[in-house]
Amino acid sequence: MKKFALITGASGGIGKATAEMLAKEGWNLYLHYHQNEAAIKELLSICRHFGAEAIPIRADLATDGTVKTIAENVFHLDAIIHAAGISHYGLLSDIDEAAIDKLYRIHVKAPLLIIRQLLPKLRQNAVSHIVLVSSIWGQAGAACEAVYSAMKGAQIAFVKALAKETARSGVRVNAVAPGAVGTNMLSRFAPEEISDLEADIPLGRLAKPEEIAGAVSFLLSEKSNYITGQTIGVNGGWYM
Repeated sequence: MKKFALITGASGGIGKATAEMLAKEGWNLYLHYHQNEAAIKELLSICRHFGAEAIPIRADLATDGTVKTIAENVFHLDAIIHAAGISHYGLLSDIDEAAIDKLYRIHVKAPLLIIRQLLPKLRQNAVSHIVLVSSIWGQAGAACEAVYSAMKGAQIAFVKALAKETARSGVRVNAVAPGAVGTNMLSRFAPEEISDLEADIPLGRLAKPEEIAGAVSFLLSEKSNYITGQTIGVNGGWYM
């Protein structure tokens, strides 16, 4: 039987790498995106080249109506991967309420509502999967990213709780917590700042998006059958 996964934020670096890897592994995909239509068109072509069915879904996770838009376009479903995310760098005293609300909606409210709506479809299978792409800062916290850290920490708490609710119905729930990854999210930093960052990481470099995708792929595979409620750090030894 065909396997279908919903990937939110599929046009971003980690979402795109995850979609490509899953398409190669035989998954069919619902590819959510918001604005980057060019990237999603390229991704659709890549996924279809590997023989995957790929269905684009455009929706703004920061606004109301997102759940309805996504649910109306999702039919059979075996997995949800929430890879959508934005960052905000600055002191807590300087961030305005609108920015806090946007971070909350994209990282916390949207995945909760989407998963709540689509859980009945996941429960139709003997085994299904939910993976949230959280962050190292959801585990350790980061100065100048207090709100982002709070939202990512909320994702990890949600994973722990939901895994207990859904285990008996065959739905495994886990998170991946990347460290610093070579995506556009780091584009605000100067080259010398990136070099300093790499020097702090025991493995001496940024992660590749494909390395985060590999952890997601593992959690969707039979090799992780006895893993649920866990957060897998993929951070080069930066935080343990």
